[in-house]
Amino acid sequence: MKSTDTLFKPSKTRQNGSVAGEPQSNGSPHAGQVLSGAEILIRSLEAQGVEYVFGHPGGAVIKIYDEMARLEPKFKHVLVRHEQGGTHAAEGYAKATGRAGTVLVTSGPGATNCVTGIADAYMDSIPIVVFTGQVPTHLIGNDAFQECDTIGVTRSITKHSFLVRDVKELAATVKAAYHIAETGRPGPVVVDLPKDVLMAETEFNFPPDISLRGYSYVKKAPEDQIERAVEMINRSKQPLLYVGGGTINSGGGEILTRIARKARIPVTTTLHGLGAFPENDELSVGMLGMHGTWYANQAVQNADLLIAVGARFDDRVTGKLDAWAPHARIIHIDIDPACISKNVPADCPVLGDVKAVLGQLEPHLNQLDTSAWLDRISEWKKQCPLDFESDGNLRPQQVIRSLRAKTGGHAIVVTDVGQNQMWTAQFFDYVEPRSHITSGGLGTMGFSLPAAIGACFGVRGRDLPVISVNGDGGFLMNSQELGVAAAHGLPLKVVIMNNNFLGMVRQWQELFHENRFSHTDLTDTNPDFVKLAEAYHCVGLRATRPEDVDAVIDEAWKINDRPVVMDFQVIKEEMVFPMVPAGAATDDMITQRFTPENCA
Repeated sequence: MKSTDTLFKPSKTRQNGSVAGEPQSNGSPHAGQVLSGAEILIRSLEAQGVEYVFGHPGGAVIKIYDEMARLEPKFKHVLVRHEQGGTHAAEGYAKATGRAGTVLVTSGPGATNCVTGIADAYMDSIPIVVFTGQVPTHLIGNDAFQECDTIGVTRSITKHSFLVRDVKELAATVKAAYHIAETGRPGPVVVDLPKDVLMAETEFNFPPDISLRGYSYVKKAPEDQIERAVEMINRSKQPLLYVGGGTINSGGGEILTRIARKARIPVTTTLHGLGAFPENDELSVGMLGMHGTWYANQAVQNADLLIAVGARFDDRVTGKLDAWAPHARIIHIDIDPACISKNVPADCPVLGDVKAVLGQLEPHLNQLDTSAWLDRISEWKKQCPLDFESDGNLRPQQVIRSLRAKTGGHAIVVTDVGQNQMWTAQFFDYVEPRSHITSGGLGTMGFSLPAAIGACFGVRGRDLPVISVNGDGGFLMNSQELGVAAAHGLPLKVVIMNNNFLGMVRQWQELFHENRFSHTDLTDTNPDFVKLAEAYHCVGLRATRPEDVDAVIDEAWKINDRPVVMDFQVIKEEMVFPMVPAGAATDDMITQRFTPENCA
């Protein structure tokens, strides 16, 4: 791991032998003033344009909190109830806005409580900067009270980490942290702050720009790669755009949509790619992969060209690799060279920022003759449509469809992990980038509620509802953050798909483990969610029948001065279909109404 000293390009050498860039003030009114490290951090966050800091105080960072009380900074501090909730809130803010989220916690358990959120951000390429307190530098390594090797603990789950040992480097380190988090392939950065560094004083200068030795990223792709990709696309007969979260990270959704419509290429998206292309467009085939649509997976299996755009060929997409996309040549567009050909070899690697690369491709693409290909996909859609039973039972798919009808798709939907996540991905029909937020790579239960709170802050002032969709099991993992939403009067709409089970695990136990429902039944331990909501000064509503759903949603939308928790008591037996069993080939997909054989 590189240290701060070796990252900054040198302009002068200090007495201790370390080197740092010569900071130039960016015009901050506090430039040149002698400030404490704690105030330098606050002024640096202001200069960086930080809007919200999600944090929790403690001994190692008490000086920062004291300075916040004295200085009343331009950013707003949001007191979370648990540090994991703080990191997820920062993720939700980042996903909703495209800007790095910010976390501030104390040393030891404060830092370790952030580990899950940091890992989640790393897996899903989400820019967050986590400031952690640390014991004084002379006590590091002595097992001091609330000491933890935060850099060591988070080394494998951060894009970069800094341990600030000199107050003179603090302002430049803050600038570097946000630069690294937000540029290239985004990701989490940890900045560890020893207590004595926060107490020390020096002259404040916040650099307007930062130059980091050994850190670079590309924007535009080499022309030879573009030429080869254009040739492959224009000569294809059955092309398919396979679109991932990198497309949304780059802001490339609009140009992707133009290209798909111009060239008449159908589009499938990953879980994180939802919203990059409007799903109500005739060219959309929905989500692919383990719980994707049957017709999306059929398109993959029959395509002669796959154009992967900001996607990483995750195992939940590909299933059995040697049986996946057997007829397709691969174009892989990605900003991270480590992702290209990592899982699936690319016939045409294109290294660059997705939006920039699509801009290079667009002028050279022709309208393709894909009419026969599109007709074939249309037939697959008719054969195995996404659907669910209407038999008098309250089913979760109905809830999602009703939410979609209420909002017209103009909402930010933040899902937890499990069955609720997949039903929402399948049935909401996303039409806008950054309208879908979830935990994908790590699959973190307890993600939705705090992430939705972060998203609420990110879009505050806009007429855009934020909906948190949860299972009952995942909701309870961070339900304490309801207090945060209520304290700030957030008009958050919280949905609980309450089947009194850990539903996705129950599904696997039924399908693959002979109905041995081991430790997944929550019936005897679940609280009354309406009373729980009311205890946190929120509104609680409940639906137990299909005919209750729209009335509950309508009532929730009338309340805009506090969160509303909607307890939808859905049937426990419902399962998520279609489904590719773990390790199976995409061709072995199980569907709700058909077997794989008569869907072929």
